[in-house]
Amino acid sequence: MFLLNKSEYISFPNLTDGGVEFKIGQVAFSLFGIDVYWYGIILTSAVILGITYGVKFAKRAGLSGDSVFDMAFWGVLSGIIGARLYYVIFSPGRFSLFGIFDLRGGGLAVYGSLIGALIGGLLAARAKKVKFLPLADLIGIGFLIGHYVGRWGNFFNQEAFGAPTAENLPWGMTGSIISTDVEVVLKQRELLNSGIALVHPCFLYESLWCLIGFVLLHFYMKKLKSFDGEIFLLYIVWYGSGRAWIESLRTDSLMAGGLRVSQVVAVSSAAFALGLFVFFKQKLTAKKGYVMYRDTDDSKHQIQESEYKNKLVKEKGKAKSAFFKTRRELNEPFAQNIIDKPYNKEEDS
Repeated sequence: MFLLNKSEYISFPNLTDGGVEFKIGQVAFSLFGIDVYWYGIILTSAVILGITYGVKFAKRAGLSGDSVFDMAFWGVLSGIIGARLYYVIFSPGRFSLFGIFDLRGGGLAVYGSLIGALIGGLLAARAKKVKFLPLADLIGIGFLIGHYVGRWGNFFNQEAFGAPTAENLPWGMTGSIISTDVEVVLKQRELLNSGIALVHPCFLYESLWCLIGFVLLHFYMKKLKSFDGEIFLLYIVWYGSGRAWIESLRTDSLMAGGLRVSQVVAVSSAAFALGLFVFFKQKLTAKKGYVMYRDTDDSKHQIQESEYKNKLVKEKGKAKSAFFKTRRELNEPFAQNIIDKPYNKEEDS
């Protein structure tokens, strides 16, 4: 339990007999007068974990860890830009001209980050001559890791929660910020003193959904993958189907007319990805001679070349460390002269 701000709390009254309450604020700590938020810490951790997975399991896609790491930089940068633009576009009138660039004020959208990351990754892959479809498979699993971890930032911010639900829901939640929501206030008035207005912890639903998806696609990629891009399509299907349901519970959805933007995008993208998955599964697996990129000579050559370069760098580092260690141990004038003095063949003879 974090005792950061006694005026802020998150509570699960029905989780145990006495309920569970966290005295916790949005700010983790302050550094040189600047507040550092839990949301930023968790989001950064999610990105790092996603990239780490991609680098570690790059071989499964037929790529080198170095190339995946290089692509990740541009993917993350373009993902942040896309997430912000998506949110701003579907929040008309909410931001001033310069407010658009105030990321500390909040406002990032998952689908915007996905679109931005794909565009950035595609452009970077073309520039660096990296096969995009195998890369996309790693992006899909990396995003599931990011969703799973990143949604806990919403927990600390008390956002991305659902509409009021039954007051006896075991995992129903409330909080200092949640209790001020208009729908929650109205629900509480209905209940009077007979109970506490609780909401669905939608952040938790999505986090668990993505964790399950990550585990399934991790092993699917290892054993059952049959064409490049397949894992990414399955990621879209899995995430889109879960997000469509979860979005219907939320009270803070981005709206376009009377439609929930993310729900429309989730349903349409999941249906489209499912259609592509079925089409390519039938066409490519039935096609004679189809070879996934990881089984090509080009893939094997690039991985071997990357591993050889990394091996040389490690050996050079070890040799350098051993050299300076020797110099420290021989910290005497004559030894220093021997080390620094150029080799003279005549003196040696």
